[in-house]
Amino acid sequence: MTTAVNALPLISAGTWTIDPTHSTVGFSVRHLMVSKVRGEFTEFTGAIEIAEDGTPSVRAEIDVESINTKNEQRDGHIRSADFFDAEKFPKATFVSTSVDPDGDDYVVHGDFTLKGVTRPVDLKLEFNGVNPGMGHGPVAGFEATTVINRKDFGIDIEMPLETGGTVVGDKITITLEIEAGNPAAA
Repeated sequence: MTTAVNALPLISAGTWTIDPTHSTVGFSVRHLMVSKVRGEFTEFTGAIEIAEDGTPSVRAEIDVESINTKNEQRDGHIRSADFFDAEKFPKATFVSTSVDPDGDDYVVHGDFTLKGVTRPVDLKLEFNGVNPGMGHGPVAGFEATTVINRKDFGIDIEMPLETGGTVVGDKITITLEIEAGNPAAA
C-alpha cells in the first residue's frame, strides 16, 4: 500500500509497464578496496500503477541469473551459493510501500527481497517527465538509486586480502534508469 500522496501529478492514472529495452538495472561494488566493479541485470520486469488520485505503487522483479559484469567466470561465481544462490533464489523483487516528496524529487520506500531475505529499502527517485512516445502511447522516465549492504541479504562471503580489507566490498550501489509506457493512454 502507498501513502495517499499525489506524488507524480504529471502521470495519468493506469499501468505504466517498465520497458526493459530502454531501461537499465545496474550496480557497482568496491573491488580489491581500490576500484569498483560495475554490472547490470539484463532480464527484469515491472510496473508502476498510478491510482486516480495520483498515488503511485511499484512492483519489479529481477532475474538474478541475468547478471552481466563483463566477466563470465565472475558472473558464474556470483550466481553460485557464495553470493546469489540463483538456483534456489532465481528472482529479486521490489514492492513499494509508500512514496514521499523530497524537494523536487521523491523517495520510494519499499521491500526488497534478495536471496530469500526481505528488507526495507529507500530509493532516491528523480522523475524525468512524460513524453507522448512514438505511436504506442506516452512514456515516463525515472532515475533511482539506493545503497544496500550485501550482508543484510545473506551474502556474507568473506574473501580477505593478505594486505587487509576484502576482495568484495559490503556496500552495493544500485542504479535504475527506467522508461515505462502506458499504451492504454494512446
